[in-house]
Amino acid sequence: MNLNGKRVLITAGASGIGLETAKKFKLYGAEVFVSDIDSIALAALKSQDSSYHVAVADVSSEADVRSLMGEVKKKLGGLDVLVNNAGIAGPTGPVEKIDKADWDKTFAINIAGQFLCVKYGLDMLRAGKAPSIVNLSSAAGRLGFAGRSPYSASKWAVVGFTKSLAIELGPDGIRVNAICPGAVDGPRIQAVIAAKAKMMGKPASEVEEGYKQQASLNRMVTAEDIANMVVFVASDLAKNVSGQALAVDGNTEKLL
Repeated sequence: MNLNGKRVLITAGASGIGLETAKKFKLYGAEVFVSDIDSIALAALKSQDSSYHVAVADVSSEADVRSLMGEVKKKLGGLDVLVNNAGIAGPTGPVEKIDKADWDKTFAINIAGQFLCVKYGLDMLRAGKAPSIVNLSSAAGRLGFAGRSPYSASKWAVVGFTKSLAIELGPDGIRVNAICPGAVDGPRIQAVIAAKAKMMGKPASEVEEGYKQQASLNRMVTAEDIANMVVFVASDLAKNVSGQALAVDGNTEKLL
């Protein structure tokens, strides 16, 4: 795996999957730009390794994304890989109790944010070397997810966006793929489990066990598992892989 010279932008890259992905790209020689809404986390990342380029940006804001792409061009000189990682869990509950504002926010970040990053980063990608876009979807982007309809619907939209872009941008030599993680062990899934347990009237430990058992391997995946797939699909090892929604979920066949 050799990513020397690759110029990479990772949204929401200061923690979780994004941070692990940033570290993997850096490990294999890429020059990495990380954006995030969390200025404290970005400052911590920069203090740990000053070679990262960082910027505060809300991907649901068109002005922020335009400014971010200007910074990427200024600092990296162009862009070869865009990793659309930014996303939120959204609300948990039966559909009749979901607030429209929460629905809209979930879509604004999970799918409109990806659209904006592609829209304003596309000129740089077209001029890039073996360019690639990697969009983060979810197991909930290929399976139904009761009680999590805003999240699931937004992640299904990511897959549709990915497949459409792969066709549209293929003539430009730009590959576009989606990654569909299963339950990723960490603080975010624990918050979702707590909310789901409350909705179902069950102990959180019971719901957590269910999240593990929904996968054939009977375990959650890790942020590093997802980062490994992102880096692979952005590399030349996957030069003929495009338009795919790649599951990294321990063979999840149902969602709790």
